[in-house]
Amino acid sequence: MVSAVKSSAQLSTKQLIELLFSSQAIRHCKTTPTLQHGFLVQIMRYAEQRLPTLNEYCVVCDERHVFQNGPMLKPAVCTRELCVFSFYTLGVMSGATEEVATGAEVVDLLVAMCKAALQSSRKSIIFEPYPSVVDPCNPKTLAFNPKKKSYDRLQKALDSVLLIRRMSQGPYSEIKKQMDKKDPLAHPLLQWILASNRSHIVKLPLNRQLKFMHTPHQFLLISSPPSKEARFQTARKLHGSTFAFHGSHIENWHSILRNGLINASYTKLQLHGAAYGKGIYLSPISSISFGYSEMGKGRHQMPTKEELIQKYNQINKNKQEQLGQARFLQNRNLNCIALCEVITSKDLQKHGNIWVCPISDHVCTRFLFVYENGQVGDVHINTQEARIHREISQVIALKQC
Repeated sequence: MVSAVKSSAQLSTKQLIELLFSSQAIRHCKTTPTLQHGFLVQIMRYAEQRLPTLNEYCVVCDERHVFQNGPMLKPAVCTRELCVFSFYTLGVMSGATEEVATGAEVVDLLVAMCKAALQSSRKSIIFEPYPSVVDPCNPKTLAFNPKKKSYDRLQKALDSVLLIRRMSQGPYSEIKKQMDKKDPLAHPLLQWILASNRSHIVKLPLNRQLKFMHTPHQFLLISSPPSKEARFQTARKLHGSTFAFHGSHIENWHSILRNGLINASYTKLQLHGAAYGKGIYLSPISSISFGYSEMGKGRHQMPTKEELIQKYNQINKNKQEQLGQARFLQNRNLNCIALCEVITSKDLQKHGNIWVCPISDHVCTRFLFVYENGQVGDVHINTQEARIHREISQVIALKQC
């Protein structure tokens, strides 16, 4: 287009817009711009290429991340010690990783997931990543260092976070003071828990919740980076998609929110068997995924559908979700289940109501549902029913608006 005219000044507004926003797949987003176009066009081209890939680079040194499972949705600081010191001690680019909408309930959920992973007998495997936190008493050293792990000291700091957040009311600055007084590593650890979360998780308002899940703790959960989401959308146009549940014990979610939903079959991360081969295990039937999340096990019994509806309505009526109230921190028995969108290509293996997707790019998380105090959801939900599928699609449409 540019070669067809003598200068960019001769382009019409329509042509200029087409020029600025017509770049194809991003491959070399950090390549030095050529001198083919004018300065403003170069800036726009460069910004257009860099913005969708910011999550692939450290917010401090701007070098590519070396995360084991690739980039996630949100920007993050890398694990290089100099970047960690700059980020936590000097506050360099710390605003780039702040949660868009970190409500109190989301904070409590992230802390509860961290607690579950840290108390697990498998913590040496699943508590990943381990915190990199600068010592506030000695800024030249790391109080929590992935190279020198101390789970006992980490547990002590986390206990202080839990205690203060249970008891404290008032502004955030006051809570921070109480944490610093209780344990100087408590607040830095809380900062790390929030900043290291590389997924976008937001509490859904009541009018946008999926009523058939029978829990007020419903969250929008988006963890796919723009590149993966783009590949997913391309595959959906070719093969279509549907919805299915993914159940995993709450101790695994600390890692899932930071590393993504991955194919853990035949790896040290695998908790359950892989009877149907390698892949991400899903099911359209809620009871099957509830089982993988270990929901309903132990002394808690599966309630009837009528009991669930009555309890859910009672919770909403009492308006228990008040500002400052501890949402999850006082509960010892939490379970999570995710609702995912999956591509319905020939690669999706269906063994009755157990589905296996060997291609991780073909599964994207959409919602997360949390149940507390041994509560369980409706075990008879089938995402392939027209009514259920329609309600999910309506909520997603509202979310996109």
